[in-house]
Amino acid sequence: MIVGGVGVPANARFQVVSEHDADNFLFEAGYLGIDRGDDLVIVQITWNEGRSAGQKKKLFKAITEGLGKAPGIRPEDVFINLVDVRFENWSVGISEALYAS
Repeated sequence: MIVGGVGVPANARFQVVSEHDADNFLFEAGYLGIDRGDDLVIVQITWNEGRSAGQKKKLFKAITEGLGKAPGIRPEDVFINLVDVRFENWSVGISEALYAS
């Protein structure tokens, strides 16, 4: 199964969740004219390069809509950052670059 139409196998997901109190979570509430609130969620995805801008936009929409449904996060409070990484820059275990050709 491929997740979200962006070519990520369902079993290739590794997540880190970090929660911070207000003193340790600093952000510009009005950055780029968007009215962010205290419920800001920042999602950073590190993945292999090669997706189109259209695929990325679909992913942004799917994540934002999903967070809107549960737990009810406003679209203004969803900040997403994608980090495209070349295949040979991964070692996912046993100290080998398994994706490198």
